[in-house]
Amino acid sequence: MDSTLACLAAWMPRQRWYAAKGRPPSLRLVAWWDPPASQVGVPAGEAEESTPGVRVRTFLVADEGALPAVLYQIPVVSRATATVDASPAHIIGSPEPGTTFIDGPFDPAYTAALLTMVTVGGQGTGPRALATGRPTSAVPETQEPRTASVLAGEQSNTSLIYRADDGSTPIICKVFRQLHPGLNPDIELQTALADAGSPHVPRAIGSIEGSWPDQMTARGTVTGSLAFAQEFLPGVEDAWRVALRAAAQGEDFRDRARALGAATAEVHLSLAGLFPTRPAQPEDRDAMAKTWARRLTTAIAEVPAIAERREAIEAVYARALEVAWPPLQRIHGDYHLGQVLQVPDRGWVLLDFEGEPLRPMAERVRPDLPLRDVAGMLRSFDYVAGSIRLDHPDRSGDAVRDWARAARRSFVQGYAGASGVELDVESALLAALELDKAVYEAIYECRNRPTWVTIPLRAIARLVEKPAAVT
Repeated sequence: MDSTLACLAAWMPRQRWYAAKGRPPSLRLVAWWDPPASQVGVPAGEAEESTPGVRVRTFLVADEGALPAVLYQIPVVSRATATVDASPAHIIGSPEPGTTFIDGPFDPAYTAALLTMVTVGGQGTGPRALATGRPTSAVPETQEPRTASVLAGEQSNTSLIYRADDGSTPIICKVFRQLHPGLNPDIELQTALADAGSPHVPRAIGSIEGSWPDQMTARGTVTGSLAFAQEFLPGVEDAWRVALRAAAQGEDFRDRARALGAATAEVHLSLAGLFPTRPAQPEDRDAMAKTWARRLTTAIAEVPAIAERREAIEAVYARALEVAWPPLQRIHGDYHLGQVLQVPDRGWVLLDFEGEPLRPMAERVRPDLPLRDVAGMLRSFDYVAGSIRLDHPDRSGDAVRDWARAARRSFVQGYAGASGVELDVESALLAALELDKAVYEAIYECRNRPTWVTIPLRAIARLVEKPAAVT
């Protein structure tokens, strides 16, 4: 097993989903599980005997060099080296002579087993681990085999798209790379919304639930989510691309932004009816104040230009803590234009209710302020304008600012009209949430895209000078 861990440790830092960039992992094997033997195969329906010596195994490994330790899910297909035809980019390594490890999502033996577990069911077993497939009643029917491809560009997870030649509804299955105890909110919220008939989310197809040793207490086991499958909507664009193109071409986006605001409100209303809500308590305000203060301190240390506005920022936060707060409820939690699809004859469809991937699962499932999602979308419209100004410095800054201002106003109007929330009354809270988001963005851009830090810095200046919801 040492050779396996050494192989994984050399490969993991090159993966987009590996959290500790620039540092080699310090791995410990926590558990592993194998899918039912009858489910290991290839999408084309070949007999199991046609793949001798092939083993599908999912390793759960803890990176103890991170604080706190991160638990990763790593599906691996082991094949005889002489039979491997996978791309070198998808080969993990050779833990022993004559055997090669392949990243599971890029091998048909794993993708076939994964699809069967989420659409049919079954249990995968191994030392100290159990995986159970939980299909829903919405599995698309087809007599044709489905072929799998990996969705490019993901940061935190790995998603596979399954298509059949008969035109049946494609399926997308997200494999969670970082594991947490508890039901993933992407599964919980989206399945509940789909079952309730919401037109604003894809249909849920199935999921895989796992159990593994409790890493916090070193006693007993915990249960959490391993994968989630839903209908895939092909040939559509996310709202970021739609909005970016509209802004670049000077198209009027107000109607679409207003419809997006209404769809957001309708999802919030559905979530409030499906899950418990509660009044905001003094301890909620205290916790929010501490979060804002901690993030601002970090931002000032990393982006010194923010320091001159510290008092003004704190004044915006103080006003938000004094006004009435709406009830807390379940929300999207990581809402922006990239999390929404424009679907013909269906309107706006929301995706990825997982929440901020780096936050602990216990925090992501707590009731929160629905205006946090509104603030996230307002920041996203601002980013459309900011990215155009960076990419096309010859363009009129006033024109793209006007476009973003009109889109923001229309989004807020649509949200207010569908939700019944008087955003004028709550503008102090919304402004503070947007300001906090901009402070977070300044930290992120400083660390990852320094040339983009001007976008959140301009927003911070605007929000402290005129803290209102729709400017």
